Amino acid sequence: MSTAAERAAQLDLVARLKSAYPELPDAPTPDLLDHARIKAYLKPVHDVGGEPDAPMKYENKQYEAWEELTYVICEVLAWRGIWLSEERRRIGNVDVGRAEYLGLPYYGRWLLAVARILVEKHHIALGELSERMAEVQERYADGLNGKKPEAQPKSEGDGSGVKRNAHHKHAVGKGDPQVYAGQAGEPRFRIGDTVTVRDLPVVFYTRTPEYVRGATGTIATVAYESPAAEDETWDRSDAKPEWFYVVEFNMSELWHGYTGTATDTLRTELPERWLKS
Repeated sequence: MSTAAERAAQLDLVARLKSAYPELPDAPTPDLLDHARIKAYLKPVHDVGGEPDAPMKYENKQYEAWEELTYVICEVLAWRGIWLSEERRRIGNVDVGRAEYLGLPYYGRWLLAVARILVEKHHIALGELSERMAEVQERYADGLNGKKPEAQPKSEGDGSGVKRNAHHKHAVGKGDPQVYAGQAGEPRFRIGDTVTVRDLPVVFYTRTPEYVRGATGTIATVAYESPAAEDETWDRSDAKPEWFYVVEFNMSELWHGYTGTATDTLRTELPERWLKS
């Protein structure tokens, strides 16, 4: 049970999560929005490369038990054909919104992605999940106190009728992306070619970072064939594989006001659809 003061304090805390331009009201009328702001609002939240921020301290910490278990759960779900890894990236890294992306632990987002995929694909009802969470909360109301949490499943499900993707079958013994080898045709670009990254509209998901869109670089490696992230993340069985390339950029040309040497370079991997001569 909560008090009115506790509920008010929680609502105040949530209100501080609002992310908007201070010069704009909530839900602005169209005439108040320009192209740059619309593009910023639509930007996938995991594409943070190049954004101004304070330096982050690097810590080589050991994984905690719950983090390792979360990783295993995600891998098992992929192995059993419940989702693709690109689905997990989108659901855990983009669809959460910027506040959750920046505010939750890395594997905390993975864990939320597990819950969401199981609910969205009708493997568990949201009401059932909420009841089980409340049950576990009550079971460990005083914390673990050094104990390990114990699984207490209500029943063992029958997986024979579960809808699954086929990727976990046709990739066995080959791997991903090797399973797509020979399906993309001849690569459009070769090592040494000069290419420019297209500044395509981005809606919902991409793995092409904003800081290279519109920039010119050089093909360093013709890497492999695979569906582009924009198609693979939706588990499209008809997604056509295309070539991926490692593109090298000169840092002094890539970053405004760069203070390093003129020979510093950066490499990133991009699908063919994002590149033009």
